[in-house]
Amino acid sequence: MTKFNLTAAILLASSTLATAAFAECEVTLKSSDTHPDGYPTVEAVKVMGENLKAATGGRICIEVFHSAQLGEEKDTIEQTKFGVIDLNRVSMGPFNNQIEETKVVSLPYIFRSTDHAHRVLDGEVGQEILAAFEPHGFVGLAYYDGGSRSFYNSQKPIASMADLSGMKVRVMQSDVFVDMMSALGANATPMPYGEVYSSIQTGVIDGAENNWPSYESSGHFEVARYYTLDQHLIVPEILVMSKASWDKLSAEDQAAVKAAAAASVSVNRELWAAREKESEAKVRAAGAEIIDNIDKTPFIEAMVPVYEKHANTPKLKSLVERIQATE
Repeated sequence: MTKFNLTAAILLASSTLATAAFAECEVTLKSSDTHPDGYPTVEAVKVMGENLKAATGGRICIEVFHSAQLGEEKDTIEQTKFGVIDLNRVSMGPFNNQIEETKVVSLPYIFRSTDHAHRVLDGEVGQEILAAFEPHGFVGLAYYDGGSRSFYNSQKPIASMADLSGMKVRVMQSDVFVDMMSALGANATPMPYGEVYSSIQTGVIDGAENNWPSYESSGHFEVARYYTLDQHLIVPEILVMSKASWDKLSAEDQAAVKAAAAASVSVNRELWAAREKESEAKVRAAGAEIIDNIDKTPFIEAMVPVYEKHANTPKLKSLVERIQATE
């Protein structure tokens, strides 16, 4: 058997097994994630699926498509809106330009720590932001940890704002993130996550910004070996459901989906904490240079115009004030 035929046979067998596994379910919800298999968000949705299947007596299942099998986030968001994809674990950034409430949790330095973020998202503010998705064709189900995002690049250690000056840095497609980079003196370059490695390798961009697990699992640390722990963003990731798919479910099944999603949050947080430590250890062992003693005050002060521009309505200003007032 040739290598091609062997590969085809393996793929066919995997597809057949997957089809058989969900054949007993009355409803199989298709869920997308750009992260690889084993990643905390992927595993959390798998656990959600197990709980949902048990709660509905085997009627409703979730089939998870990881590793961007259904496309990059921009494409899957559109597919989710129209019900082609039922569930989607997505970064918050791509929603900033269409759902204004998401801008608030995407503001640089809005959260003082991961614990502070959890308290906010588990409370009234978090629920209000989830509710804001529905008029746009989505049902917000849960927040997952996305860690704290920091800068990495292939050129030099970044220890001050001056070091960022003129650098081409990849960001998600979000006006907030683009303006953040401009305020720091860098050149924002929005592009899909899957293009970052080759773009750094070929010099199209100098670097990007992300958390420990993404920096490690993507292999970006291989081509961008300077990682500065400025922790400018603690942006939650979000699990949404297509409103079109949601409306097909009974009220009882909708409640079961929400309960299963809520239960998956603690799974994600536990796996995330462990994965962060594991990824940090791998990156350090590989010889990446970690810059962790910078003065963040100038970075924070530079964000004043970003807040003024993007938290520019009474509703958004109120959300910012309530987040900052949360102990």
